[in-house]
Amino acid sequence: MSLVFVGVCSHGPGITARTERADPNAYDRFSSAFARMAAALHATRPSALVVIAAEHFANFFMNNMPAFAVGMADAYSGPIEDPDWLRIPRTSIPGDRALSRKLIDGMMQDVDLSYAEEWQCDHGIMVPLHYLTPDYDLPVIPVNINCQAPPMAPLHRVYALGEAIRKAADAIPERIAVVGTGGISHWPCTADSGTINTTWDNDFLDRWQRNDRDALLDYTDDETHRQGGQGGYEIRTFIAAAGAARGSHGEVWCYEPIPAFACGCTVGVMNLARAA
Repeated sequence: MSLVFVGVCSHGPGITARTERADPNAYDRFSSAFARMAAALHATRPSALVVIAAEHFANFFMNNMPAFAVGMADAYSGPIEDPDWLRIPRTSIPGDRALSRKLIDGMMQDVDLSYAEEWQCDHGIMVPLHYLTPDYDLPVIPVNINCQAPPMAPLHRVYALGEAIRKAADAIPERIAVVGTGGISHWPCTADSGTINTTWDNDFLDRWQRNDRDALLDYTDDETHRQGGQGGYEIRTFIAAAGAARGSHGEVWCYEPIPAFACGCTVGVMNLARAA
């Protein structure tokens, strides 16, 4: 089995840009969970890290908004944001064009994809990499799910995207790790920024830990917007990760609602040893 790791985490830009504004104890618990996740990830000796993210109009806009897109290059650049503001230096992120092509060819047997030979990584990818691969020594394959602008892919197709990643990974000899990264409830760039619906978040994370497909797909975008804000659409990245780990259950290693970061800061890992 060449899928060796599946996890999820938050990527709010405040996590690196406004670190000192967080409650120190909450931030310590969150950063410790990130360190634990990094150790678990590297212990699986992956050949590459597939990052399922929701980019923020860095590469795609209303004139060209694919439901799903996969990077296919030997290197990517990031962050697209001001590095002094995000507090992550601009760098080159290694990719693996040939491996991306293998995964894309496999995934296309089951889902429709776009691909991009150029990709500028925003905080949605850079914040997780800052904690998980700070030396940028692991090839990255970015996967974007449109969580920005309707029409967005329905949740059953998002889960199927994760299953397609798993199927493609299991058909090749390389060892593939997957991390889904998003918010859960958050209201970015609005007067409600900093609001966190912890009840809704914890219910979603319970469904994610159980990898209960029916429960994960039992959301409407209208409900998500009401309960989780426009940033709540990013549950798609966690659902895709669950699809990649179908047959497994997970554990949430950290959930800390940190208003200064405008999200419930989450780290979770699927136990692939339980996979059917």
